[in-house]
Amino acid sequence: EFEKKYVATIGVEIHPLRFSTNYGQIVFSCWDTAGQECFGGLRDGYYIQAKCAIIMFDVTSRQSYKNVPNWYRDLVRVCGNIPVVLCGNKVDEKERKVKPKQIIFHRKKNLQYYDISAKTNYNYEKPFLYLARKVTNQQNLSLVEPVALFPPVECSLDKATLKQYELQLEEAASMPLPDDDEDF
Repeated sequence: EFEKKYVATIGVEIHPLRFSTNYGQIVFSCWDTAGQECFGGLRDGYYIQAKCAIIMFDVTSRQSYKNVPNWYRDLVRVCGNIPVVLCGNKVDEKERKVKPKQIIFHRKKNLQYYDISAKTNYNYEKPFLYLARKVTNQQNLSLVEPVALFPPVECSLDKATLKQYELQLEEAASMPLPDDDEDF
């Protein structure tokens, strides 16, 4: 259930997420590691034997996005070349600080990107479907049942604004990457 009050993850929380597919049930053991450096501690140990990963940042926090290259570097150092999805969370919030045209790290590293909202369930299943296809090497894998989620919390962002963000992401994806080595 979505918690309205933010509580920082200390260490790691593990959540099994089940998806019914045309190839049977897939279970992701999602390790929610602390994104804040002061709680990071054993992060490298959490990555060991990971088969895939979602790196999530908060679109209302520029600092959160600036940390993405560090998380990616650490993940690749421990896990090598595993499928990775980058997700910008909290797209339901009006105070978006990281705009679609600023989100370019995934393009530099050839990662899949999704705007999502844990609060409203917007695009919730997309990173998992992408990763399931990569891990199983079955590109025609599909979800056969709706994902069992708690009802979404009322969204404060209208559909037109969400559509605008999608169009901005499409436009940003067609823009050339900057020549410099900066990740943000």
